[in-house]
Amino acid sequence: MAKATDGTGTVIIKKYANRRLYNTETSSYITLDHLATMTREGRDFKVIDAKTEEDITHNVLTQIIMEEETRGQTMLPVSFLRQLISLYGDSMQSMVPQYLEASMDAFRRNQQQFRSAMEGAFSGGPFAEIAKRNMAMFEAAASAFQPKGGKPADAAKPATSDDKTSEVDTLKAQLAAMQAQIDKLK
Repeated sequence: MAKATDGTGTVIIKKYANRRLYNTETSSYITLDHLATMTREGRDFKVIDAKTEEDITHNVLTQIIMEEETRGQTMLPVSFLRQLISLYGDSMQSMVPQYLEASMDAFRRNQQQFRSAMEGAFSGGPFAEIAKRNMAMFEAAASAFQPKGGKPADAAKPATSDDKTSEVDTLKAQLAAMQAQIDKLK
């Protein structure tokens, strides 16, 4: 019998040949919608093939994105999808995941700063209620980008100039590494 979690708090979900998903934590069958909700709530899970024990989490998450996109919840512009597809097989393909992850982290930090600025600008004024509703809509739209813990790691403290400097240094180092790889390919 499989454990409900893997010891790190990650919920184990088994996918059977009949395409049914079984949540070992709750001992119940669930749908992709349940997994999407778990993701939005910041719950960490791992989907394994019940027969082969292979980790198929990536495939299932991609399937959730496809279902969200077909329901009219389009978030990925066609031009972005074309650019992403064109990178498959490219010599820079291995660098794309790190770049996208860093971009999403920066987006989450900016989102938190924007939220704080909006709350400060509209608190107590005549537009406070409208601002709160707009902020709720913004948060709902951006909830797909929440990390596993539910809140960005740097959300509790504002970004300092040292943080920005280290970010720039990190990006410069990544750029230098990319240039070195390009030079090797030449």
